[in-house]
Amino acid sequence: MKKMLFTALLTSLIGSFASAQVAVTIYNQDLALVRETRDLEFPKGVGEIRFVDVAAQIIPTSVHFMSDKAELLEQNYAYDLVSSDKLLEKYTDQKVELMTQNESVYEGTLLSSLGDIVIKEADGGIRSINRGQVLNVRFPDLPEGLITRPTLVWMVNGKGGKGKGDISYLTNGMSWEAEYVAVTDDKDANLSLTGWVNVTNNSGATFKDAKIKLMAGDVNIEERRGRGYPRVERAMKMTMLSADAASFEEQSFYEYHLYTLQRPSTIADKQVKQLSLFPTAGTPVKKEYRVGPNDDKVKVTLSFENREKVGLGIPLPKGKVRVYKEGPDGGLEFVGEDRIDHTPKDEKVKVSTGNAFDIKAEKSMTDSKDLGRSGRIETWEYKLRNHKKEAVEVVVEAQLSGWQNWKLLDGTTSGWVKKDADTVEWTVKLKADEEGIVTYVAQFGN
Repeated sequence: MKKMLFTALLTSLIGSFASAQVAVTIYNQDLALVRETRDLEFPKGVGEIRFVDVAAQIIPTSVHFMSDKAELLEQNYAYDLVSSDKLLEKYTDQKVELMTQNESVYEGTLLSSLGDIVIKEADGGIRSINRGQVLNVRFPDLPEGLITRPTLVWMVNGKGGKGKGDISYLTNGMSWEAEYVAVTDDKDANLSLTGWVNVTNNSGATFKDAKIKLMAGDVNIEERRGRGYPRVERAMKMTMLSADAASFEEQSFYEYHLYTLQRPSTIADKQVKQLSLFPTAGTPVKKEYRVGPNDDKVKVTLSFENREKVGLGIPLPKGKVRVYKEGPDGGLEFVGEDRIDHTPKDEKVKVSTGNAFDIKAEKSMTDSKDLGRSGRIETWEYKLRNHKKEAVEVVVEAQLSGWQNWKLLDGTTSGWVKKDADTVEWTVKLKADEEGIVTYVAQFGN
């Protein structure tokens, strides 16, 4: 009778996989929402439904089950998965058969599996076997309570027969990140940008032919502690799909942006899948050299407007931007990378690629005068040297914070612009092999 019930249940579950409809919404924060519709066999009256192949990192309290074929009475998540340690633990005080590396076979009642394995043989003798010498252990059958895959178990009051069940749950172990490939032209005046997303699945489940959605934005999530179920780490493989395949459709959703892949795709467990976010787009770009208030080197930044009229106008999820430029032999060379935050359309994007080799900056305080309670006067000097073969513009930034009031006095290099309440900046033009100096005299206090 038990065998017949098990066979019927297995047949029902195998049939449900073929007809399952799966949708996965993945967030940036190691989180995904899984929604499935499966064909299930419902009991007549009070009975049990088992739902296998859920993510091993499921958040059990997030599970939601709904069907017009049953009323939900109780919900459980079973994750006591089979392992050699679990089997030995379950078979304490029961008969087992062991084979060692020298092919010796021992039979008896298992007394302990903590450290060495201790058994009581048929003649009453006690034998201790070094666990490292045990080649395999034979168990009569699978003990009750152990399962081979994480399983949701529902106690329902059903109407009987076949019907559909809608299940949704949150799981950890899934995330996505945008990555961008930017290529500048020979004059660094134009840039082509291609967007990709890397979807990482460590959830412990494979989602076949799923509808994939990516949520871009900073969703508030409470810290979770002690999930209480196993987390298995294994080697991951990379799958890359061509940009020619159908990519994502973007739309605003709540206070975020939702990107929906325009075809079903399988997300295998322990896999990184790379998908095209949008086809290559071109935009004008500006290269800027800047010396910050705490910098002793000249930083190089590429900036562009995320506007439709200049070629973009696409909400850009946060992620890494890798910048390339065509080299002397015609091949692309990597010139730097940076991370950008979530960037709406019509906003400026800035990508720092590194420090300039041929432009040098030196900052020093050349004079200081204490005015007592009235404050103090400081004189600062920036020396800039351009060793490039062409003219450049360098932005010099000075931060005048630390005092409630400040003002620039005579002797300060002209042409400064107030950037904010405590910051001023100069744009210095330097010819090839030219040196320039920026000086400011600032009085702090009254």
